[in-house]
Amino acid sequence: MIRLKNQTQLDGIRRSCRLLADVFSLLEPMVVPGVSTKELDEAAENAIREGGGEPAFLGYMEYPASICASINEVVIHGIPDATKLVEGDIISIDIGIKLDGYFSDRALTLPVGRIDDQKQKLMDITLECLELGISKAVAGNRVKDISKAVFEHACSAGYGIVRDFCGHGTGIELHEEPQIPNYIGRGPNPRLKPGMVIAIEPMINQGTFEVEILDDDWTVVTTDRKPSAHFEHTLAILEDRTEILTRSRT
Repeated sequence: MIRLKNQTQLDGIRRSCRLLADVFSLLEPMVVPGVSTKELDEAAENAIREGGGEPAFLGYMEYPASICASINEVVIHGIPDATKLVEGDIISIDIGIKLDGYFSDRALTLPVGRIDDQKQKLMDITLECLELGISKAVAGNRVKDISKAVFEHACSAGYGIVRDFCGHGTGIELHEEPQIPNYIGRGPNPRLKPGMVIAIEPMINQGTFEVEILDDDWTVVTTDRKPSAHFEHTLAILEDRTEILTRSRT
Protein backbone atom coordinates (compact mmCIF):
# COMPACT_ATOMS: atom_id res chain seq x y z
CA MET A 1 0.00 0.00 0.00
CA ILE A 2 1.30 3.45 -0.94
CA ARG A 3 0.78 5.96 1.85
CA LEU A 4 -0.18 9.51 0.89
CA LYS A 5 0.99 11.89 3.62
CA ASN A 6 -1.16 14.68 5.02
CA GLN A 7 0.18 18.13 5.87
CA THR A 8 1.00 17.24 9.48
CA GLN A 9 2.94 14.19 8.36
CA LEU A 10 4.76 16.14 5.64
CA ASP A 11 5.81 18.76 8.17
CA GLY A 12 7.18 16.04 10.46
CA ILE A 13 9.08 14.41 7.60
CA ARG A 14 10.50 17.82 6.63
CA ARG A 15 11.92 18.27 10.13
CA SER A 16 13.55 14.85 10.02
CA CYS A 17 15.02 15.65 6.61
CA ARG A 18 16.37 19.01 7.78
CA LEU A 19 18.20 17.31 10.62
CA LEU A 20 19.61 14.75 8.19
CA ALA A 21 20.84 17.50 5.87
CA ASP A 22 22.58 19.14 8.84
CA VAL A 23 24.27 15.83 9.76
CA PHE A 24 25.66 15.53 6.25
CA SER A 25 26.92 19.11 6.40
CA LEU A 26 28.85 18.09 9.54
CA LEU A 27 30.25 14.88 8.04
CA GLU A 28 31.33 16.08 4.61
CA PRO A 29 34.42 18.05 5.78
CA MET A 30 35.42 15.09 7.95
CA VAL A 31 35.97 12.89 4.90
CA VAL A 32 39.74 13.18 4.60
CA PRO A 33 42.63 10.70 4.46
CA GLY A 34 43.27 9.10 7.85
CA VAL A 35 39.77 9.33 9.30
CA SER A 36 38.15 6.00 10.13
CA THR A 37 34.64 5.02 9.12
CA LYS A 38 33.95 4.38 12.81
CA GLU A 39 34.78 8.02 13.57
CA LEU A 40 32.29 9.11 10.93
CA ASP A 41 29.68 6.80 12.43
CA GLU A 42 30.22 8.17 15.96
CA ALA A 43 30.05 11.78 14.77
CA ALA A 44 26.82 11.10 12.89
CA GLU A 45 25.17 9.33 15.81
CA ASN A 46 26.11 12.13 18.21
CA ALA A 47 24.72 14.79 15.87
CA ILE A 48 21.50 12.86 15.31
CA ARG A 49 20.89 12.40 19.02
CA GLU A 50 21.79 16.00 19.83
CA GLY A 51 19.16 17.02 17.28
CA GLY A 52 16.54 14.95 19.08
CA GLY A 53 16.51 12.09 16.60
CA GLU A 54 17.44 8.43 16.49
CA PRO A 55 19.68 6.67 13.94
CA ALA A 56 17.13 4.80 11.84
CA PHE A 57 19.63 2.20 10.66
CA LEU A 58 20.99 1.24 14.07
CA GLY A 59 19.38 -2.09 14.99
CA TYR A 60 17.28 -2.18 11.82
CA MET A 61 17.22 -5.88 10.95
CA GLU A 62 20.15 -6.09 13.42
CA TYR A 63 22.35 -3.65 11.47
CA PRO A 64 25.14 -2.75 13.92
CA ALA A 65 25.85 0.93 13.15
CA SER A 66 24.24 4.33 12.64
CA ILE A 67 25.49 4.91 9.09
CA CYS A 68 26.51 2.86 6.09
CA ALA A 69 30.05 3.69 4.96
CA SER A 70 30.86 2.03 1.64
CA ILE A 71 34.37 2.45 0.21
CA ASN A 72 35.29 2.00 -3.47
CA GLU A 73 33.89 -1.38 -4.65
CA VAL A 74 31.41 -1.51 -1.75
CA VAL A 75 28.06 -0.55 -3.24
CA ILE A 76 25.97 -0.19 -0.07
CA HIS A 77 25.72 -1.35 3.55
CA GLY A 78 29.40 -1.03 4.41
CA ILE A 79 29.71 -1.41 8.19
CA PRO A 80 31.82 1.28 9.91
CA ASP A 81 34.95 0.01 11.65
CA ALA A 82 38.59 0.97 12.24
CA THR A 83 39.32 1.16 8.51
CA LYS A 84 40.91 4.51 7.67
CA LEU A 85 40.20 6.37 4.48
CA VAL A 86 43.08 6.62 2.01
CA GLU A 87 43.84 9.32 -0.55
CA GLY A 88 42.13 8.33 -3.80
CA ASP A 89 39.25 6.42 -2.21
CA ILE A 90 35.63 7.27 -2.77
CA ILE A 91 33.16 6.66 0.04
CA SER A 92 29.37 6.40 -0.12
CA ILE A 93 27.67 7.46 3.10
CA ASP A 94 24.03 6.48 3.63
CA ILE A 95 22.10 7.70 6.68
CA GLY A 96 18.52 7.45 7.91
CA ILE A 97 16.97 9.37 10.80
CA LYS A 98 13.83 8.85 12.86
CA LEU A 99 12.66 12.11 14.44
CA ASP A 100 9.38 12.29 16.36
CA GLY A 101 8.23 9.20 14.49
CA TYR A 102 9.13 10.46 11.00
CA PHE A 103 11.85 9.08 8.75
CA SER A 104 14.36 10.61 6.36
CA ASP A 105 16.94 8.92 4.12
CA ARG A 106 19.87 10.27 2.13
CA ALA A 107 23.15 9.08 0.60
CA LEU A 108 26.03 10.65 -1.24
CA THR A 109 29.45 9.64 -2.52
CA LEU A 110 32.46 11.75 -1.62
CA PRO A 111 36.08 11.81 -2.77
CA VAL A 112 38.87 11.24 -0.27
CA GLY A 113 41.47 13.81 -1.23
CA ARG A 114 42.44 13.63 -4.88
CA ILE A 115 40.79 10.91 -6.93
CA ASP A 116 41.41 9.72 -10.46
CA ASP A 117 39.38 10.90 -13.44
CA GLN A 118 37.52 7.58 -13.76
CA LYS A 119 36.18 7.74 -10.21
CA GLN A 120 35.26 11.40 -10.65
CA LYS A 121 33.32 10.62 -13.83
CA LEU A 122 31.51 7.78 -12.06
CA MET A 123 30.48 10.12 -9.25
CA ASP A 124 29.42 12.85 -11.70
CA ILE A 125 27.30 10.51 -13.82
CA THR A 126 25.65 8.96 -10.75
CA LEU A 127 24.74 12.38 -9.37
CA GLU A 128 23.37 13.33 -12.79
CA CYS A 129 21.30 10.12 -12.73
CA LEU A 130 19.77 11.24 -9.43
CA GLU A 131 19.04 14.71 -10.78
CA LEU A 132 17.43 13.29 -13.93
CA GLY A 133 15.36 10.89 -11.83
CA ILE A 134 14.19 13.77 -9.65
CA SER A 135 13.20 15.75 -12.76
CA LYS A 136 10.75 12.96 -13.63
CA ALA A 137 9.39 12.63 -10.08
CA VAL A 138 6.35 14.84 -10.57
CA ALA A 139 2.66 14.29 -9.97
CA GLY A 140 1.09 12.50 -12.94
CA ASN A 141 4.21 10.68 -14.02
CA ARG A 142 4.86 7.06 -13.17
CA VAL A 143 7.64 5.28 -11.29
CA LYS A 144 9.10 3.93 -14.53
CA ASP A 145 9.61 7.48 -15.79
CA ILE A 146 12.15 7.83 -12.97
CA SER A 147 13.67 4.42 -13.67
CA LYS A 148 14.03 5.16 -17.39
CA ALA A 149 15.78 8.48 -16.80
CA VAL A 150 18.33 6.91 -14.46
CA PHE A 151 18.87 3.79 -16.57
CA GLU A 152 19.36 5.53 -19.90
CA HIS A 153 21.85 8.06 -18.55
CA ALA A 154 23.96 5.43 -16.79
CA CYS A 155 23.86 3.18 -19.85
CA SER A 156 24.99 6.02 -22.09
CA ALA A 157 28.19 6.17 -20.03
CA GLY A 158 28.71 2.42 -20.23
CA TYR A 159 28.10 1.82 -16.53
CA GLY A 160 26.36 -1.04 -14.73
CA ILE A 161 23.08 -0.25 -12.97
CA VAL A 162 22.49 -2.21 -9.76
CA ARG A 163 19.30 -4.27 -10.01
CA ASP A 164 19.28 -6.05 -6.65
CA PHE A 165 18.50 -2.90 -4.64
CA CYS A 166 16.35 0.13 -5.36
CA GLY A 167 14.73 3.31 -4.11
CA HIS A 168 11.53 3.28 -2.10
CA GLY A 169 8.79 5.17 -0.36
CA THR A 170 9.60 6.53 3.09
CA GLY A 171 8.41 8.89 5.81
CA ILE A 172 6.15 6.95 8.17
CA GLU A 173 8.39 3.90 7.99
CA LEU A 174 11.98 3.73 6.79
CA HIS A 175 11.02 1.61 3.78
CA GLU A 176 7.57 1.84 2.24
CA GLU A 177 5.93 1.18 -1.11
CA PRO A 178 6.50 1.87 -3.92
CA GLN A 179 9.81 0.38 -4.93
CA ILE A 180 11.71 2.61 -7.35
CA PRO A 181 14.14 0.58 -9.47
CA ASN A 182 17.02 2.22 -11.31
CA TYR A 183 16.41 0.05 -14.37
CA ILE A 184 13.42 -0.62 -16.59
CA GLY A 185 11.73 -3.83 -15.49
CA ARG A 186 8.34 -5.52 -15.59
CA GLY A 187 7.26 -4.73 -12.05
CA PRO A 188 4.53 -2.41 -10.77
CA ASN A 189 4.39 1.07 -12.28
CA PRO A 190 2.21 3.23 -10.01
CA ARG A 191 1.38 6.81 -10.86
CA LEU A 192 3.01 9.49 -8.71
CA LYS A 193 0.45 11.38 -6.64
CA PRO A 194 0.54 14.42 -4.35
CA GLY A 195 1.36 13.31 -0.82
CA MET A 196 3.82 10.60 -1.83
CA VAL A 197 7.25 10.74 -0.19
CA ILE A 198 9.93 8.76 -1.98
CA ALA A 199 13.67 8.16 -1.86
CA ILE A 200 15.38 7.95 -5.24
CA GLU A 201 18.82 6.36 -5.04
CA PRO A 202 20.86 5.42 -8.10
CA MET A 203 23.58 2.86 -7.36
CA ILE A 204 25.87 2.85 -10.38
CA ASN A 205 28.92 0.67 -10.97
CA GLN A 206 31.97 1.43 -13.06
CA GLY A 207 31.86 -2.13 -14.43
CA THR A 208 29.31 -4.92 -14.17
CA PHE A 209 25.85 -4.42 -12.68
CA GLU A 210 26.29 -7.64 -10.71
CA VAL A 211 26.82 -7.53 -6.95
CA GLU A 212 27.33 -9.97 -4.10
CA ILE A 213 26.85 -9.88 -0.33
CA LEU A 214 29.88 -10.65 1.82
CA ASP A 215 29.94 -13.08 4.74
CA ASP A 216 28.86 -10.41 7.25
CA ASP A 217 25.42 -10.60 5.55
CA TRP A 218 25.41 -6.83 4.97
CA THR A 219 28.28 -5.54 2.85
CA VAL A 220 27.34 -5.44 -0.85
CA VAL A 221 30.24 -5.32 -3.32
CA THR A 222 30.59 -5.32 -7.09
CA THR A 223 31.49 -8.79 -8.34
CA ASP A 224 34.32 -7.39 -10.48
CA ARG A 225 35.52 -5.23 -7.55
CA LYS A 226 35.34 -2.05 -9.62
CA PRO A 227 34.13 1.14 -7.86
CA SER A 228 30.49 2.02 -7.28
CA ALA A 229 28.77 5.34 -6.49
CA HIS A 230 25.49 6.03 -4.67
CA PHE A 231 23.44 9.21 -4.34
CA GLU A 232 20.01 9.55 -2.71
CA HIS A 233 17.48 12.21 -1.76
CA THR A 234 14.11 12.04 -0.02
CA LEU A 235 11.42 13.91 -2.00
CA ALA A 236 7.84 15.01 -1.45
CA ILE A 237 5.52 14.89 -4.46
CA LEU A 238 3.20 17.90 -4.24
CA GLU A 239 0.45 19.10 -6.55
CA ASP A 240 2.44 21.97 -8.02
CA ARG A 241 6.04 20.90 -7.49
CA THR A 242 8.43 18.30 -6.12
CA GLU A 243 10.30 19.26 -2.96
CA ILE A 244 13.80 17.86 -2.29
CA LEU A 245 13.51 17.47 1.45
CA THR A 246 17.08 16.38 2.24
CA ARG A 247 18.89 19.08 0.28
CA SER A 248 21.62 20.78 2.34
CA ARG A 249 20.73 24.26 3.57
CA THR A 250 24.23 25.70 3.18
